[in-house]
Amino acid sequence: MGLREVVIHAWSWLNYKPIYSDQLGMPNRRAFPEAQAMWVPAEDERRLAAYKLLTAYDNNQAAELAAVGGDPAARDRREFGDPSTLIETVMSHVLGREQTITVPGAEHDTDSEPDADEAMAARVQELLRDWAESELLPMRIQQAERKAVGLGDGVYRLAWEPGKNRPVLRVHDPGFYFPVLPEDGDAGEYPTRVHFAWELPEDSRRGLKARLRRITYELDWIRPATAPGVDHSGRPVRAPLPPEPAAEGEELPPPPLTEGDFLNPDSGRISRQYAWNDAPSYVTCYLTDATWNLGDIKGPCDVDSLPLDRAEFATRGDGEVLDRLDLLLDFLPVVHVPNTVPSAEEHWGQSTLAKVLQVFDELAGTDTDSSKASATTGSPIIAITGGGVGRGAQQRSVGPGTVVELSEGGRMDTVNTAPQLAELRNQVHDLKDRAAHVARIPAVAMGAGDPSQFASGFALQIALGPLDSLIGSMRLARTHKYKLLLKMVQRLFLAGQHPDWAGVTVQPAELAFGSYTPTDKQAVLEQVRNGVREGVLSLETGVRMLMDAGFPIDDAAEEIERIQSRAFAAAKALADATGDTAAVGDYLGLDLNPDPVAPTVVLPPTAADQATTDDPEADDETPDDTTTSANAAPSKNRGNTR
Repeated sequence: MGLREVVIHAWSWLNYKPIYSDQLGMPNRRAFPEAQAMWVPAEDERRLAAYKLLTAYDNNQAAELAAVGGDPAARDRREFGDPSTLIETVMSHVLGREQTITVPGAEHDTDSEPDADEAMAARVQELLRDWAESELLPMRIQQAERKAVGLGDGVYRLAWEPGKNRPVLRVHDPGFYFPVLPEDGDAGEYPTRVHFAWELPEDSRRGLKARLRRITYELDWIRPATAPGVDHSGRPVRAPLPPEPAAEGEELPPPPLTEGDFLNPDSGRISRQYAWNDAPSYVTCYLTDATWNLGDIKGPCDVDSLPLDRAEFATRGDGEVLDRLDLLLDFLPVVHVPNTVPSAEEHWGQSTLAKVLQVFDELAGTDTDSSKASATTGSPIIAITGGGVGRGAQQRSVGPGTVVELSEGGRMDTVNTAPQLAELRNQVHDLKDRAAHVARIPAVAMGAGDPSQFASGFALQIALGPLDSLIGSMRLARTHKYKLLLKMVQRLFLAGQHPDWAGVTVQPAELAFGSYTPTDKQAVLEQVRNGVREGVLSLETGVRMLMDAGFPIDDAAEEIERIQSRAFAAAKALADATGDTAAVGDYLGLDLNPDPVAPTVVLPPTAADQATTDDPEADDETPDDTTTSANAAPSKNRGNTR
């Protein structure tokens, strides 16, 4: 009957825009030609169109995109960057003031020697922080998080770089990310095959046609070993190695195996012992990097079913052809970071702009009207009656210093649009408050609130309640993802056999986000001082509270050592309580020697000793066993000395 079907899905919050959803419920082909490409799966068309539309809002180009979709009046719309401001604010709150890699157990009690587990945790934490500094991790995180907050999804890709001798981290636009999700399972599960695909424009100067590049990571059974080769047309491919000669009594020769692999004779499957697993694994990750000419792609196919017989495979710097290259990993080095906790059986996150997009449209319309009204307020419309300029209405320009002569009874009237402009400006403030309320970003968190309205820090904390719940939920969606990322980094170091990582066991590392709310540092300092002094807080907990409050403390263990090295009153109390000089030295971080042995008491010589000393011959006549040295211990009976 021609009735329109209402479908609610992950991107249906954009259905109110005609440019996004036409009568058939599909994005406009003129505005989103990329989403209509032949190789794009049908279930990804709305997602790609939503990414482009959200990017247009972020870059003040939503009106331009609407004009392409057929709205001629959209070009006059004013956009002042409110969506971009919201994205930047939410991203800064999610990340906090700093991001720190922590490994549980790395910060041990300084009064005792760390055990093996604590030493390993401290070692891994130091190695990961060194890698983060070399790889510019804070900058990479900001790149990905801006995509996640603005578009709803961010994507990381890891790869071992032999030239740098470390894993390298790359951030990808989620529009290039095409995971193969199970149709009958939970879409929130980790996929076993992931594509990164994008089109390359035609380059007439280099004689290159329009092309499609696809990088694929896939988990599959471990296969026999392969090596770079060429096919009958000279195209670089990977070819199986020739089998080794069959042993005596064997009917078939064994397949060629990668070094370290083992062929199970019972099942015929190949297993491999990875450095981070206790038991052998039967799967590995294969990498394929292929390029197609768009004109060579025929028939119904999408990004997951492109014809490999027409692809050109890339060759790595070491000569390896990237045609199902075995990466010697049992995981996909890809991490997808959703902006929000996905709904049940959903894979994608939701943009921060999703719920407030209509408010931003209203705000852009109000800003446009305000701009027009301000023009008539600054240069008002003037009507002259009886000006002596002849019959009929005439239009003239009036500027500063203009003198208009009016006839007797003439009158000059102006159209005052200032009240309308004031009302429009009030409407702008109301819309901004509505956007902040819907997005759960209080005005004080946007930097637009009046701090004087909060009588205390507790009142400010109550005002920031909606923001706390929002950031808590967004950080919950990221916690596991960054744990997974740091676990992959450790495994890649082990797979690359980096010498600094020899003997390392993979640890459950975390990425801790710093504080994002204003903190009363004086109040926190007073709490820590009283708590540590009264004995209800340990020094370690107090230092951690100071770090969370934003005090410039880089390492908690080092700060505790500095504090204790100057706590002489506490050291004296420790000495009085234990009498152990070594414990006091450990507490102060000093090498205190034990108390030295008391020196031997030397008495002045007696008169007889002096006489013996003055008579050289007396020494020869005195028996050896009766001679007393000046350095010998004195006798109790001094009269029997000789």
